[in-house]
Amino acid sequence: MLRINVVTLFPDWFTAALASSILGRAAQAGIVQYRVVQLRGYTHDKHQKVDDAPYGGGAGMVLKVEPMVEAVEDLRVVDGPTVVLSARGKVFTHDAAVRYSLGSELTLLCGHYKDVDQRVVDVLSAEEVSIGDFVLSGGEPAALCIIDAVVRLLPGALGDHESASTDSHYEGLLAPPSYTRPPSYRGHDVPDVLLSGDHDKIAAWREAEAERLTRERRPDLWQRHDS
Repeated sequence: MLRINVVTLFPDWFTAALASSILGRAAQAGIVQYRVVQLRGYTHDKHQKVDDAPYGGGAGMVLKVEPMVEAVEDLRVVDGPTVVLSARGKVFTHDAAVRYSLGSELTLLCGHYKDVDQRVVDVLSAEEVSIGDFVLSGGEPAALCIIDAVVRLLPGALGDHESASTDSHYEGLLAPPSYTRPPSYRGHDVPDVLLSGDHDKIAAWREAEAERLTRERRPDLWQRHDS
């Protein structure tokens, strides 16, 4: 079983998401366990202050080091990566999701305000991870993206392994287009090959479409795949 820990100022962000759909069913089946911790519970003053002005000046506030580090220590994390969600982090990929899914524990730290004190990363030997080249108001949406990407890879989380193995990025390519009933809608028809019943031709079409879309939309992925 994978245990996922989340440290956040906004635990309510996770209540519905972690109880719904694949994430909720995986928890009910004992495939994954979630522990969501309120960061303010580890503050040292009566006002539960978690942030302060940055040394050196500048706009915005910075999350303090003590509450974040002590929250993780209180979780008694035995093994597995600790991840700080950060816009300056290494971009999260399918390969990272696979690596996290193979571990026994994953700890996600949700930043907020301007930044997180760098000593959180240094003291905890944490990874800094971003979900893309844009800035969010906090790490909560990014944490949910990572949780979803990881949990769906756990054995038993999906109805069958093929559901995951045919997704985009699983083999380094984007997935081909999908179609279902009706066969024709407002002048747009399902490709004849998908209605042919010829599984070899269908497989070849899907492979060709995956390659075409990857070349057109993600030349970076195509270059790595074709090298």
